[in-house]
Amino acid sequence: SSGINAEWPLRPGGWKVGWALGAPALMEQLTHVTSCTSFTAPTLLQEAVAGGLEYERSVAHTDEAYFKWLPAKLQDNCRKLSDAFSSIGCQPVWPDGGYFMLVDTAPMGWDFTEEATGRCYDVDCVKWLTREFKLATIPISVFYGEQNRHLSGKYIRVCCAKSDDTIEKACQIIKSLKSKKI
Repeated sequence: SSGINAEWPLRPGGWKVGWALGAPALMEQLTHVTSCTSFTAPTLLQEAVAGGLEYERSVAHTDEAYFKWLPAKLQDNCRKLSDAFSSIGCQPVWPDGGYFMLVDTAPMGWDFTEEATGRCYDVDCVKWLTREFKLATIPISVFYGEQNRHLSGKYIRVCCAKSDDTIEKACQIIKSLKSKKI
């Protein structure tokens, strides 16, 4: 199955409605699925998306067309991030489309085994990048079942759908990682 998230392209205001209460053990597990559950569409959001689509249809063949601008913007952002990761020795995997790219961090030689967390490499890697450098990335092992998590290797997932300022800051951080050791 596939889905379309209108939140980023149509910008209906960052609305995500809902809340959850529960025991700490349950809430911890819930945090792992929030990225899958935030793509719901209450009626007001559906109305906002419909208005956005109507507008886009009216400007479809002009320079104002968002869906003309979006692919070029995402490609430019992916190129900037890819160049930054390549400059430190990582191997970006160029996407055919979408908001994300994968990056193989194996050439960096980062080793998290001494931390003995019991987690997959990519989870420890993204936690380290976030904690130490404020660079938020996404582990891909969380998209695999237990038996296939090893297939994620040393890849991390990077979002290309960010503002120019965020992309620039991310590229600066990435380039500073060349000399970083665990």
